[in-house]
Amino acid sequence: MIKLDRIDQKILTLIQERADISLAELSENVALSQTPCWKRIQKLEAAGVIVGRVAILAPEKIGLGITVFVSIETADHSSAWLKRFAQAISNMPEVMEFYRMAGDIDYMLRVVVEDMAAYDAFYKRLIDQFALKNVSSRFAMERIKSTTAYRIPASVIT
Repeated sequence: MIKLDRIDQKILTLIQERADISLAELSENVALSQTPCWKRIQKLEAAGVIVGRVAILAPEKIGLGITVFVSIETADHSSAWLKRFAQAISNMPEVMEFYRMAGDIDYMLRVVVEDMAAYDAFYKRLIDQFALKNVSSRFAMERIKSTTAYRIPASVIT
């Protein structure tokens, strides 16, 4: 874990809200001149705190109207199986998030597709590739909150 000061916290908060913020505007908002502000951004990138900058799309505007949370249980917990499973799932473009879980399920996926037929095709590809103990799908009715911005915990601020 890296230690951040209040200026780093402000920079991270602002660029999470708007990755396209100009250096001039960012510098003004954090009360630094542009060169020291840019050096802080470069330091945060080099430390792996900032791992990328992206445009966030509205999935429904591009024809991706269904979000499905898929819980998976498997009987095989070997590292070789996990490696093969992780590679296959990571190569499926419908899978937006993929987690190995603790508790009563082994894996959780967030899958985004066009419609029910697209989900059915995804599901069939999934079960054709792997012998799974249980696959349970939960369809989102409405997205109430969605964010990519992390809060910066007080414990990392010096």
